[in-house]
Amino acid sequence: MNLTNILKDFIEDESGLTAVEYAIAGGLVVGGMIAAFNLLGDNATTKIKCLASAVNGASADCTGS
Repeated sequence: MNLTNILKDFIEDESGLTAVEYAIAGGLVVGGMIAAFNLLGDNATTKIKCLASAVNGASADCTGS
């Protein structure tokens, strides 16, 4: 096979995801990332507040148990 045939086959290949499927997959990934960051953000904020109160003299257990 020569390079011309390989390129022609590559260009004409229609297998794989279509643009609509890429958009749906991208939306699901972004939605999952937003949910994960929101959950992580809430937990991180709680830990930071607990640690800050412990530094200020409160006897708080910030281990989350």
